[in-house]
Amino acid sequence: MSRGNQPQQITESRRGAEFITPIPKPQRRRDAAEQEKMAFDEGLGLSTKDQQYDITGNINEIRRHVNQWRNLPSPSDWHVTPETARLLQHWRHNEFSNFRPFFCQIEAVETLIWLTEVAPMLGPNGKSFLDHLANANGAVNPDLVRIALKLATGAGKTTVMAIIIAWQTINAVRRPNSTRFARGLLIVTPGISIRDRLRVLHPNDPDSYCASREPVPTDMLGDLY
Repeated sequence: MSRGNQPQQITESRRGAEFITPIPKPQRRRDAAEQEKMAFDEGLGLSTKDQQYDITGNINEIRRHVNQWRNLPSPSDWHVTPETARLLQHWRHNEFSNFRPFFCQIEAVETLIWLTEVAPMLGPNGKSFLDHLANANGAVNPDLVRIALKLATGAGKTTVMAIIIAWQTINAVRRPNSTRFARGLLIVTPGISIRDRLRVLHPNDPDSYCASREPVPTDMLGDLY
């Protein structure tokens, strides 16, 4: 669709992100004066000392890098653990019996994997993205590192959570000395009803996504319990 909501030619390319987001102001701290020295110039002259804005340049650049990485034919070029490589092949090529993951779901998880496992191996190219995330987190809450994945309503965010949990857990179990992966995960919900809805993320739940969504190959299921 065009900006006027009129049908246009369908293309194979990914639509670029086009929005500007205000960066929340940091909480007042003793080192607030030092934090105020940090400025993020988005290049459009919108940001001021009182309000800073973040455009989607980094989002589109990360998408471009993830797309190039996704198209690398050999797992040896992916710069991920063998466990992650096996999971990526499963999500991309497995003949799912019930629900095949959407592209946007896999893209979201691939982005996290790229930032966690691949970017640190790319030298200055990867470091620029990691530094941007570190600076953005440090300006708002330096004690809590956050990466947000934005998916549209109905995109299947619970499935994305199940896949992320599987990726982290399997790597943590098989690589206990790694600091990149966690066996303990905390899920925070805005209410009891949503909390109850997310019980499907627990491997032992009768309706667990471990069975219905097939987030991992069968021989890896034991690592999730």
